Amino acid sequence: MFDLDLSYTVLLLFCLFAACAFEFVNGFHDTANAVATVIYTNTLKPWMAVIWSGTWNFLGVFAGGIGVAMGIVNLLPVETLIDQNVAHSIAMVLALLTTAIFWNLLTWYFGIPCSSSHTLIGSILGVGLAYSILPEAIGDAVNWGKAQEIGLSLLVSPLFGFSITIILMYFIRVATRKTPMEDTLFKEPKKNQPPPMWVRGILFVTCTLVSFFHGSNDGQKGVGLIMLILIGIVPAYFALDANFDPSKLPASLRKIEQVVTSIDSTVLSQPDKKKLTSVKEMNSRLQVVFASSAQVKDIPKQKKFEVRKDVMLMDRTIGSLIKKEEVKLSESEKAIVKEELKKVRKITDYSPRWVIVLISVSLGLGTMIGWKRIVKTIGEKIGKEHLTYAQGASAELVASLTIGLSTSYGWPVSTTHVLSSGIAGSMVASKGVKNLQPDTVRNILIAWFLTLPVVMVMGGSLFLLFRAIF
Repeated sequence: MFDLDLSYTVLLLFCLFAACAFEFVNGFHDTANAVATVIYTNTLKPWMAVIWSGTWNFLGVFAGGIGVAMGIVNLLPVETLIDQNVAHSIAMVLALLTTAIFWNLLTWYFGIPCSSSHTLIGSILGVGLAYSILPEAIGDAVNWGKAQEIGLSLLVSPLFGFSITIILMYFIRVATRKTPMEDTLFKEPKKNQPPPMWVRGILFVTCTLVSFFHGSNDGQKGVGLIMLILIGIVPAYFALDANFDPSKLPASLRKIEQVVTSIDSTVLSQPDKKKLTSVKEMNSRLQVVFASSAQVKDIPKQKKFEVRKDVMLMDRTIGSLIKKEEVKLSESEKAIVKEELKKVRKITDYSPRWVIVLISVSLGLGTMIGWKRIVKTIGEKIGKEHLTYAQGASAELVASLTIGLSTSYGWPVSTTHVLSSGIAGSMVASKGVKNLQPDTVRNILIAWFLTLPVVMVMGGSLFLLFRAIF
């Protein structure tokens, strides 16, 4: 398959299978968030709901782009973590996969709506921190700037879902007050009786939107996970986009060089002077490589990862330098650098089509099974009353908009937490905080707060264990 020993090839295939298993588990873990409302309001039969949701999860992966996927990849600076020893890369990958799958299955078994995003990101942070204590560690083992950005999106999104759902419920209540619609929207659905056609239409659309945007956001996390595997284990084949035209890049690199050389190094600290020098050296090396390569395949296999490393480190180093007060660059110069760096990063920020297909199939199939445990929690145990049509539609509409906006900015968010908080907000909007079931809310919050530290410790410990074994 690749230039690997048979044992490593088998391990690579196993890791790819495990990544698909993670996305499969993610499918049936998170799908309940999309189908709970249509099932509990009798809008769709369960088998119809999960098949429909699975289909739109599948399509969402294709439409989501790769912004979130690259956020996951860039959270763990692979270029600082791996070396020529393939076993070390496999140790990293196995630690990530084992931790993520175990925690997802554990929380699913107990019917706790836990975030696959938290699980994956926590395990990545754990591996990075564990690597940082090794004697051979060089540079930051975690991209803390990206970690802060992702952490903020994971924190704010459920709060946003909770508060906006309350506001939306208020407007629906005001708009329908003393009308027949109020009785329909805010009364408990009759057992085994579908709602009026117009209500079914609304809930059908909101279920579709949540499914689609879940695929576009969470599917990308699986894509990012597979890219970590491929870049870590077979960088000669996947460190760079084989379909990209490298002849486009020397012009961008020259523009970056012009701005960088205009920086006055005499005002910089000694560490920043070294950074500036290293940026110039990396830029020069990249210009030579890309000027002499008509296609990516013309770059020697053993050099491709070094090229990726130069691109990624140059981008990160320039980003940190231009934020310094002593670096006197105009806003237009900073804008030029950022824009040209984006163009250069196109050779590293990519995903092969087959990876997207693999993840979309895994997520779509996972969506169609195992949903009952979480559905029961979403539909029955968050609030003290049966989910009404207005509550279901409001929570799902807010969730779909939140996830869709986050995907457009390349931010990974938790579908589970956004929708669960939306359901909680709809219950509070109906009868106040007393309408929440304290035991369920407590369990969800405990899982929310425990997930990151637990998976970080587990991921880091497994990484050190596998490094010792391999």
